[in-house]
Amino acid sequence: MPRVAASTAPATQPPSLPGLDPAWSRLVTVPEWSEERTGPTPPVPERRASGAPAVPVGRGTDRAARTWHLLDTAGSLAALGVEPVGTILCVHGNPTWSYLWRSVLRASLETARAGGPAWRVVAVDQLDMGFSERTGVERGLAQRVADLGALTDELGLTGPVVTLGHDWGGVVSLGWAVDHPEVLAAAITCNTAVHQPDDAPIPAPLRLALGPGMLGRATVVTPAFLETTLAIAHPKLERAVADAYRAPYSGAARRGGIGGFVADIPVDADHRSAAELDRIAAGVAALEVPALLLWGPRDPVFLERYLDDLTARLPHADVHRFEGAGHLLPDDADVAGTVLDWLGDRLPDGSVPDDATPGLPSAPDQHADASRPLWSRLDELRDSDDAALVEMAAAGGPRTVSWRLLARRVDEIAAGLADLGVRSGDRVSLLVTPGADLTAVLYACVRIGAVVVVADAGLGLRGLTRAVRGARPAWIIGALPGLGAARALGWPGRRIATVALPASARRALRVEHTLVDVARRGARRLASGATLPAAPDAGAPAAVLFTSGSTGPAKGVVYTHGQLGAVRDVLAAQYDIGVGTGLVAGFAPFALLGPALGARSVAPDMDVTAPRTLTARAVADSVAAADATVVFLSPAALANVVATAPALTDDDHRALGRVRLFLSAGAPVSEPLLAAATALMPNASAHTPYGMTEGLLMTDVDLDGVRSAAASAQEGICVGVPAANVRVRIAPLDADGLPTGALTDEPGVTGEIVVAAPHVRDRYDRLWRTNRTARLGVADPRGHRTGDVGHLDGSGRLWVEGRLQHVLSTADGVVTPVGPEQRIESVSGVGRAGVAGIGPRGTQQVVAVVERSGAGRRSRRPALADPALAAAVRAAAGVPLAAVLTVPVLPTDIRHNSKVDRARLSRWAERVLAGGRMVRP
Repeated sequence: MPRVAASTAPATQPPSLPGLDPAWSRLVTVPEWSEERTGPTPPVPERRASGAPAVPVGRGTDRAARTWHLLDTAGSLAALGVEPVGTILCVHGNPTWSYLWRSVLRASLETARAGGPAWRVVAVDQLDMGFSERTGVERGLAQRVADLGALTDELGLTGPVVTLGHDWGGVVSLGWAVDHPEVLAAAITCNTAVHQPDDAPIPAPLRLALGPGMLGRATVVTPAFLETTLAIAHPKLERAVADAYRAPYSGAARRGGIGGFVADIPVDADHRSAAELDRIAAGVAALEVPALLLWGPRDPVFLERYLDDLTARLPHADVHRFEGAGHLLPDDADVAGTVLDWLGDRLPDGSVPDDATPGLPSAPDQHADASRPLWSRLDELRDSDDAALVEMAAAGGPRTVSWRLLARRVDEIAAGLADLGVRSGDRVSLLVTPGADLTAVLYACVRIGAVVVVADAGLGLRGLTRAVRGARPAWIIGALPGLGAARALGWPGRRIATVALPASARRALRVEHTLVDVARRGARRLASGATLPAAPDAGAPAAVLFTSGSTGPAKGVVYTHGQLGAVRDVLAAQYDIGVGTGLVAGFAPFALLGPALGARSVAPDMDVTAPRTLTARAVADSVAAADATVVFLSPAALANVVATAPALTDDDHRALGRVRLFLSAGAPVSEPLLAAATALMPNASAHTPYGMTEGLLMTDVDLDGVRSAAASAQEGICVGVPAANVRVRIAPLDADGLPTGALTDEPGVTGEIVVAAPHVRDRYDRLWRTNRTARLGVADPRGHRTGDVGHLDGSGRLWVEGRLQHVLSTADGVVTPVGPEQRIESVSGVGRAGVAGIGPRGTQQVVAVVERSGAGRRSRRPALADPALAAAVRAAAGVPLAAVLTVPVLPTDIRHNSKVDRARLSRWAERVLAGGRMVRP
């Protein structure tokens, strides 16, 4: 084990630093350990995890009196006259110090001043770190756990205590938690690890620091390790904050603890701290107190495999991944607010309520008919030779798959996967384009209780990488492009290819099996008399479906089997889709639900990552091939279908004339677009459902309803009345544009749209805070805050006025964007419009950004609108405009190519109007 030279120096008070209240800072001396003070074994507690070895720290190690620097809000709370409900014990890692937790101290006091639960926060500087004493003694993990115990004894912490740790300080804090069960109320960690897998190397940055001749130079002689840590903050640290982190480590003599911490990482079983780490890991698995795991996925050291290990040891723990955040999580994200919100829910008065259970309540599944699982139609139709699927992009023309073949294929793949070791609850990422392979694999996984992970290819490689890594699948089943991306970008999971590959390609892509091999394996198993595993319960998770990412990083939406069954049932009831219905699905979720509905499904020939590639001819061909009567398209796809209609032949028109219903959803659909589509499908009823990944059908309106609504002069887009078993209410907006009011169904009240239905998703995956926000103030566990804003009218119709994050708070009041955009789009020469806000909330200025139509569309550069156009837009907008800008194309979301990316527009407009370059947004 590498050794690090260490110096001695007394503890000191820190200088004045940003965000640090001097009143919090104090020095505490822990007296010399002695047998009279601690008993015969200094000062290792006897509270050890069952079966784990006790490590006799103290004998032959550091027994001297030591002085700590720590930050403590006890005095501030006393000045407020507030009695704390408990203590949050914060332990930093390497190479930070107690400054890391300044936001937690500040937020806890703000909560106390506001009348909320008053938590005392004690944030320590570990010995040899921060402004605590430099001891000159190498301190192993067991020593540090004992050090912390001696300090808390000296402080007289009697509980309840919540531990909060980060990095290697997370391990130390969890060691303290294991040793103090009588006062422990909860455990919280940020990016830490208690176990290093034998089959995985330690992370590359640590391998580099531990390399021969590198440890001292990288960690002590130079500040390289410290500077590297500060450099990986997301976003970049302000200079004053970075300098505050540097303050205790101004020279090599003060950086010995940094090197000592790195040297103490157990790289193998022979390391001096390996036994203590094993003891802590075993003890963590036995903890029964509430737990919260907070994670920054961009951490190059504490990789997500360590989060997997912690969730396996603490299956009851709540988890929140801050997408985009990294190693310095308390600086990268709102850890303080999340911790205090979580404590308010889990330990409202410092203790766990008697009726509390870990996690948010799942939506009840009593609505689900357990006798009709998602694959029930496959069982009912398994002797039918009628078409179940039609593949339009197959070589040699359309390929038809019968119900008999599909049911057999699903059984064989299910049996083969089970034989390979895929178990109920295992996550399986499906990187397959819509078609027979994807359908068969999806239903096979669901049948054996595996949880399918479906992320739209439209997310792009970066978005897919975030989604797949975040979902942590055990298996990946993919076509060649998906497997190539998985290999190149290091996505987790064992690989199964949907196509045959040469041996060299299989090795390069780390493919273990092909789908044909899996099916043959399953066929042999079934032929030998084996049966499929027991069907999963209705309340078991069935799928993780990722959102479009149009309003932030894509989120994994967890559905149970019962909830997916409820989605099927509401679609069947609302649109009379069932056995014998031909369904053209230009939207993947509906294509995958076709077999569950008993519908004959066809996915049109198109690039699924670019809905605007769908043509009218492709839709007509699909309708003819499947004898379809129902068509579902995204608004962007529908717009291109209308635009390419002149290419239709007489046969195409006759085929489209057989359609009785077409649906378009995913973004607001205008009356002119619906009318134009109806002209192509003259015998079809045009509907535009309102929904989201979290609930695919909430309300519905037909073309007549859209036309009727257009005459009512309401603000926004009418999306109709609630579907069966759906309840819609509004959380009114306050003057700052925040949904703070009590839920109401009164007409004319603008606010956040809140829905409740049996088919609303169960939860977001590993996003505790997002789950809390989505159900805040919603008593119904099936409820969901949509993030959309709008209002109900006197007829019970819902009007959508935009996204909550796009609401503008101006000096004249709140502005929702859809209404002004619609009015601007009525101006001659304007195609689409986007409304953006610039400036601080409360005094935001409204900017209109428009696409030119007609002759003006020839411009390929953004510009200020000419005076005539600007005047017309200002007159139509209905709200004061600070500026009118024109662009060749408005930025849109990546899945539907339909929703204007207003957040991006706002950033662009603010930059341009501040004198930045006039480049495309």
